[in-house]
Amino acid sequence: MASITVLIKPSSSSCNMRCKYCFYHEIAENRAINNYGIMNKDTVDILIQRTFEYIGENGIVNFAFQGGEPTLCGIEYFKYFVKKVDEIRKGKNINVNYTLQTNGLLIDDDFAQFFSENNFLLGVSIDGPSIIHDKYRVDCKMQPTHSKVMRAVRILERYNVEFNVLCVVTKDVAHHPKEVYSFFKDNNFRYIQYIPHIDELGNEQGNPFSLTTEDYESFLKYTFDFWYKDFMSGSGISIRYFDNIVDILLGFNPEMCSMQGHCSINMTIESNGNVYPCDFYVLDQYLLGNIKENSFWEMQNSVNGRKFLKQSNVLKEVCYHCEFLSLCRTGCRRHKEPMENGQLKRNCFCEAYKNFFKYSVHRFRLIADTVRNSYN
Repeated sequence: MASITVLIKPSSSSCNMRCKYCFYHEIAENRAINNYGIMNKDTVDILIQRTFEYIGENGIVNFAFQGGEPTLCGIEYFKYFVKKVDEIRKGKNINVNYTLQTNGLLIDDDFAQFFSENNFLLGVSIDGPSIIHDKYRVDCKMQPTHSKVMRAVRILERYNVEFNVLCVVTKDVAHHPKEVYSFFKDNNFRYIQYIPHIDELGNEQGNPFSLTTEDYESFLKYTFDFWYKDFMSGSGISIRYFDNIVDILLGFNPEMCSMQGHCSINMTIESNGNVYPCDFYVLDQYLLGNIKENSFWEMQNSVNGRKFLKQSNVLKEVCYHCEFLSLCRTGCRRHKEPMENGQLKRNCFCEAYKNFFKYSVHRFRLIADTVRNSYN
């Protein structure tokens, strides 16, 4: 069955927080136009039409909202979007899923009820306990946000909204893996995505929160130990990266794009309709086209689209001979920047991954065997 995921930035780079490590702020500042404002209804209509044109009469459509902060569009934007989707897909055999990544500050009862009624899966950004979270995740007045985010979480729980937690692994998070893991577990957060922080291009290792290879290796090892112990005792939680490794060992395809072993064109749509190949590359030089003028097929096969894929899908010689290639799969393209002589480098966390797999792979295999036996 055909499927497509459309990553939408309905509020462009607008945000009601000023996270000190925000990667999208850095991206927006490197465009000719750093903020395209709120997506209007005409653009919404065309976006939805293009998506259903691409998928045809049967398939799966995933609409994923990110920012900036998407809830700045207001609840009426999302009500209109869902209503329009229902109108256009009427009579077609198409499953539609909605996800939304949020900082939580604007979540209230109305939003939570709407998300619950329309089966939205939310990702809520929390970097662990307040002493760590509030160091870099501040609002426009540079005030701490942890208590506001936790208030939003409790509202979502009250309305039975399904949500995951996204945690950016900064140096501070990496140096306190137990405190962060325990905070998530103590608050009954069962689905966690850890994303390693990456510095802006040209300023590698230039910030107090910069994550070194050694930091990340240590974090992965400690966090894996906690996760493995809980899994084997029957009280495990889901950590997306670890889950994907288990899936690979079970013979399944990983769902994380960074673990596919190659890049694909992920339709990332700015609020004015501009389309880019990836959330990390919403830059003028990577523009594929605009939904008001181009179909998804045209943009996938555009000069910039083909160039992006060609640059991304080159395997370094050192990777050919690595015993962990089948698990690592070279990782995210963004972690191989900046280019040297027109080619991507090897992953900046290569040694961290290699040492982590040496440390953990035998236990990953035990978990995979346990899961496999549970099927029988």
